[in-house]
Amino acid sequence: MKVVILAGGQGTRLAEETETRPKPMVDIGGRPILWHIMKHYAQYGFTEFVIALGYRADDVKRFFVDYISLNGDMTVELRDRAVQRHEPERDAWTVHLVDTGLDTNTGGRVGRLRAWLGDEPFLLTYGDGVADVDLSRLVEVHRASGKLVTVTAVRPPSRFGGLSFDANGSVHFIEKPQIGEGWINGGFMVLQPEVLDYIPGDQTNLEADVLERISNEGRLAAYRHEGFWQSMDTLRDVRYLRALWAAQTAPWATWR
Repeated sequence: MKVVILAGGQGTRLAEETETRPKPMVDIGGRPILWHIMKHYAQYGFTEFVIALGYRADDVKRFFVDYISLNGDMTVELRDRAVQRHEPERDAWTVHLVDTGLDTNTGGRVGRLRAWLGDEPFLLTYGDGVADVDLSRLVEVHRASGKLVTVTAVRPPSRFGGLSFDANGSVHFIEKPQIGEGWINGGFMVLQPEVLDYIPGDQTNLEADVLERISNEGRLAAYRHEGFWQSMDTLRDVRYLRALWAAQTAPWATWR
């Protein structure tokens, strides 16, 4: 199955990092978060990617060109202008980099990929969130559901400490509980090709116009993920993900 990654937004809420690069290129441990997402998919055998570009599309294209050119050990013979590589490229990926327009909405970006996706189901996620989702299980749940779309339902980590109350009046403090939050769409979706027919144009919003309509038709399923999930919306989120990676405790690094 092909993996669609939405990587064209401007990331205005993370302006400190995105003024000079697209949000999916914000680095975690020296690699863009986009690379981390792709490594997780590849760990489950999904290695063909269709990346929907927009804002600063050339930055993403340049990363992959440089990645295959500079990754690994090499010997450079200056006199002969020859480059000898000493180890093969480790990531056996196929990456389609598709410019879907600067101002195109999320659904519109998916719609512009019709020629790249064919008539098969495909995976889809956002280029700014990581998780340790069991992707094989996600696909199994989708196939068993018979629905048009299966989303991964997650509980976002709380930004505030919680309080619980006993009948005797005692109060207990819970540091940033996750279980108290409601379920949300965490990305990591599986879609049938018929979903493309729900996208009339560039300004179609994937969530409000497509998923909501499919939900109202009773054709939306959800896979509940109780494990790690984190979006990268603020500078605080960036620092948190970088700290986990630096400590070698990043739950999303399933390939390690």
